[in-house]
Amino acid sequence: MPDAKLEAQPPARQESDDVMLEVRNLKKYFPIEKGLFRAVKGHVKAVDDVSFTIREGETFGLVGESGSGKTTLGRCIVRAISPTSGQIFFRLPAGELVDIAALPKRELRDVRKYFHMIFQDPYSSLDPRMSVLDIIAEPIRNNKLLKANRDIQDRVRELMTVVGLDIQHLNRYPHAFSGGQRQRIGIARSLAPNPRLIVCDEAVSALDVSIQAQILNLLEDLQSEFNLTFLFIAHDLSVVEHISDRVGVMYVGQLVELTDTDSLFTNPKHPYTEALLSAVPTTDPEIKMDRIILPGEVANPADPPSGCYFHPRCRYAQELCKREAPEWKEVAPGHFAACHFADELELRGVEDAR
Repeated sequence: MPDAKLEAQPPARQESDDVMLEVRNLKKYFPIEKGLFRAVKGHVKAVDDVSFTIREGETFGLVGESGSGKTTLGRCIVRAISPTSGQIFFRLPAGELVDIAALPKRELRDVRKYFHMIFQDPYSSLDPRMSVLDIIAEPIRNNKLLKANRDIQDRVRELMTVVGLDIQHLNRYPHAFSGGQRQRIGIARSLAPNPRLIVCDEAVSALDVSIQAQILNLLEDLQSEFNLTFLFIAHDLSVVEHISDRVGVMYVGQLVELTDTDSLFTNPKHPYTEALLSAVPTTDPEIKMDRIILPGEVANPADPPSGCYFHPRCRYAQELCKREAPEWKEVAPGHFAACHFADELELRGVEDAR
């Protein structure tokens, strides 16, 4: 097991009834094996001691560059992969908190219907040999929610109507649909077992901009109608700004900032967030973006830098940043950041970069 990190963590576990999900000290390390006998020579720290909470009915955005660990974190939460360590507390309909990370497979099967994942590629996530009817009905059958075929078909028709699909296309196959329609099929499949939490993993990034807006509006309507809670993983900050209530920013497997959406976009507290915001595009052709170009490459999660992982690329870095990992602290009410100088720096928000 890799060495545990010693820096401080986000606030202690909340017992509030409005907490739907709490991730606590979550780690996912992938072993690096070498040689004939596949000896473990190190670990890729894809998710490195991450903690946060998501309230019932909110949309929590998770952003960062490719390779930051967002998708791995999402897959750990739905137990598509098992975490190395840490806890994932999920609130069941009766109010009981269960640790998804610790559940054995048999018990996990009973609670898995309450959370689901929508994937990035709406085509590869759908079985091309199955009709739309079978795709949407699969989680209903797997969770034994309905037994009679007529009841299952009625439920599938209801879900197709909810997501804006023509029920006359029940017996078509995925190749007959457009990208936006396929994503609607994926959303209907996610809704089938009446989940409480849906993890959207880059759910609109593979779609055209106009279709993205339609899917985002659909997700918001579904959230209001079914009281859904979303973990929305994306690299497009303009999309995250539109749909999220709060946002967490990841860099090399760690959370570096977390706050409500307005505060993040207007008053960032971490230099990495400032750089990301400077790249958010504007629809006004007269406005020239003052982008912050980060030097170097994203740190290697198998061999991260000493101290603050971001210090080799940070224009505000000082000697302290090279020696010591920054403490995760609350720099303003509800606004957390992992930066030695978060209280001192005057960083630019998204409007300041335009």
